[in-house]
Amino acid sequence: MKKKSSKSPRTQAIHGEFLSQSWEFSHHLIPPMTASTTFRLGSLERGAEGFSTFGAQKTDSPIWIYDRLEEPTTKMLEDQLALLEKGECAVTFGSGMGAIASTLMSLLKAGDKVVAHKTLYGCTYSLLTNWLPRLQIKNSLIDVNDFKVLEKELADPATRVVYFESVSNPILEIADLEKIASLVKAANKKRKKENQIYTVVDNTFATPWALRPIEWGIDFVIQSLTKNISGFGTEMGGAVIAPKEHESMLRVARKDFGAIIHPYSAWHILVYGISTQAIRFEQQQSTALKVSQFLEKHPKVQSVTYPGLKTHPQFKLAKKYLKSPENTFAPGTMISFQLKGDMKKCQKFVDDIAKNSYAITLAVSLGLTKTLIEVPGFMTHSAIPTEKRGESGIDPRAIRLSIGLENAQDIIADLEEALKKI
Repeated sequence: MKKKSSKSPRTQAIHGEFLSQSWEFSHHLIPPMTASTTFRLGSLERGAEGFSTFGAQKTDSPIWIYDRLEEPTTKMLEDQLALLEKGECAVTFGSGMGAIASTLMSLLKAGDKVVAHKTLYGCTYSLLTNWLPRLQIKNSLIDVNDFKVLEKELADPATRVVYFESVSNPILEIADLEKIASLVKAANKKRKKENQIYTVVDNTFATPWALRPIEWGIDFVIQSLTKNISGFGTEMGGAVIAPKEHESMLRVARKDFGAIIHPYSAWHILVYGISTQAIRFEQQQSTALKVSQFLEKHPKVQSVTYPGLKTHPQFKLAKKYLKSPENTFAPGTMISFQLKGDMKKCQKFVDDIAKNSYAITLAVSLGLTKTLIEVPGFMTHSAIPTEKRGESGIDPRAIRLSIGLENAQDIIADLEEALKKI
């Protein structure tokens, strides 16, 4: 190769030193961020091999081709997520919904049925009841903890997926993972390999710090990386942690659907989000218990749902499943509560928080460093038709709190002040 001085400044501006030693990343303390949408291939043979083996590459010598297929920063994030969730592999997406949609589209075909818990995030509900039926994919929304009903659904030859949230959004129901997984396993013994039923669980509320569903026999675990794992409200992403045999299918789905996460977001989630998630989660969780205890004792509050309270209707299940990797009780950072009175009182309270609170913000999303409040029936779960909200278990007056890193007393003071005005 000729010295770069023999090239024109115009060409040098594009190629620099061609192969710089600065591209050697093995000594970096912090993982590097890649910023290339396409990658250099040494030969036509290597390029062809990359395409022919895409989705089933050996991790010890990956062939990088194009950002939408796979790239180094995203792969580092995926390896870390698989480790946290105790899974065989992870595939990241541009959002949590991108992960959910791609997973279900990979597992289902026309004529199949997805059995799902009746209480779901609004966009997931819309996906199951609005979009998948257009592809002749049926759905049945049930209480997955009603095992007689679940067994009946599992006996239907059309059933191929059982989908639910480990801790439901927004009413914080706890799914009995071990029992559900055992019923699916029993049903699968009567089925051929090509007609097996898969369990898919959204673990966003719990996060891998509070619950690892794969340890309880679940097949696929979904995470909205936008929430607790990212934590700062600056990045969007999703992931599915899956059996290794399904990795290729998921990567091809991501490639064809275009549901990729940007390397910039992947890098920030990897470097800042994952490394601080445990310490953020535990501090937020400690505050959540204090806030829930305050609300539970307040005379203007009708009910409080928080897995850390003994009054939670599934407290025993919470104690069984919600445990950190260090084996400590991990009831989480989310609270659901209702005020005494009608919807007008709920609205007045939330509007007052929005206008006058310092430590609490009216906003969607969750798991961030700032405490967020919302009314799911009119906001994040508005995709559920009004006449169906009763069936889903979502009371329109239910208020959802995502606890941040503020001082607990400041959060309580803002709630107390707003409660005085209703």
